[in-house]
Order: sequence, then C-alpha cells, then structure tokens
Amino acid sequence: MQVSLVGQLSPVLPAVNSGQQETGQEGSFSKILNNAISKLNNTQVVADNLALELLTGDIQDIHQVTIAMQEAKLSMQLAVEVRNKVIEAYQEISRMQI
Repeated sequence: MQVSLVGQLSPVLPAVNSGQQETGQEGSFSKILNNAISKLNNTQVVADNLALELLTGDIQDIHQVTIAMQEAKLSMQLAVEVRNKVIEAYQEISRMQI
C-alpha cells in the first residue's frame, strides 16, 4: 500500500486565506446566514400565499401548492437540523478542558 505525503494533496484542497479576512468580503458568515434565512422566509411566504390563493379559488392546481408546501417544510427541517448541529458543536467546544 502506497501512502502519499500531505504536501502532495495541497493542490486538491481549496485555497484558504491565511487569517486575512476583509469585513466587506462577499462570502462573510453574517451575509451567508442572512441570505439563508431570507431564502427560508421566502419559501414560507410563497407557500402561504399559494395556500391562500388556493383557498380563495385563484389557483385550481393543487399540485403547485403541495410542492410549495413540501419545499417550505423541507427547508424548515434543514434549518432546524443545521441549528441543532451548531448548538451541539458549541456545547461540545464549551465542555472541552483548557
């Protein structure tokens, strides 16, 4: 079995800034988090609006409403699971002894 050196894998790994983060960087954590939350909110709003339009008779296609409701449900489940994992990781780090 041949073992390769870690240094040989460096071209495969993504490039990482060496601790130099700009506050105006497009991919900052707060912007990514805000974008994800706004997308989650948009899916919930769209599903609610389609359900309301179905109840008022503006939409006859129940498939469109069902798909939007399932998409909103899955998005919310994903957000809850990510939140749970972040909390679990924080608790694990806080239990570490220094």
